[in-house]
Amino acid sequence: MNVQSLRDEVLKRAAGAGRFIVAIAGPPGAGKSTLSEALAAAIAEAGEKVAVLPMDGFHMDNAVLEQKGLLLRKGAPETFDVRSFISTLAAVRANDGEVLVPVFDRSRELAIASARAIVPETRIILVEGNYLLLDEAPWNRLDGAFDCSIFIDPGIEVLEQRLLKRWYEHGYDDEAARKKAFGNDIPNARRVIGNRRVSDLVIRDF
Repeated sequence: MNVQSLRDEVLKRAAGAGRFIVAIAGPPGAGKSTLSEALAAAIAEAGEKVAVLPMDGFHMDNAVLEQKGLLLRKGAPETFDVRSFISTLAAVRANDGEVLVPVFDRSRELAIASARAIVPETRIILVEGNYLLLDEAPWNRLDGAFDCSIFIDPGIEVLEQRLLKRWYEHGYDDEAARKKAFGNDIPNARRVIGNRRVSDLVIRDF
């Protein structure tokens, strides 16, 4: 499916609804952020109020991860503040006022609090993240939280290439990039792909 057909599908499913929340899930490197921004732009062009809510804003701070012995596993399911994410999503669903959400700054590897506002007039929310459909506690508490779900699965070989490229572009040498990709990202990707709840739509690549 291309962006236009996805937009049409989302708008069809959202017809007559109030606030409509879409999950865009998939492994690291699948293209979730790119798809979310493109889909949001297409939905906005159709005259709808839309916002993107990235799960990455709920990364635990590096200091907390270091205390927990999880710094080298940053990005794994255990390294997110799931409680805050679920609470924020509930507030977005309730739509009883403006909701301020955090955004992850990849260049500084930290989350910035209250960096994006979701206002009551916004009808369609695109939530994007690796673990939205992960069938493991506590992430499985998100079961039923979304009105529509999209899963992107380009395959492990494509992900390996993309993830290595990502770390090279961040200035890592070959050894460090491979450690990042194969020591953390790819195990997380296999976990996401192999242990997920059923989605409404599956995209093989974006």
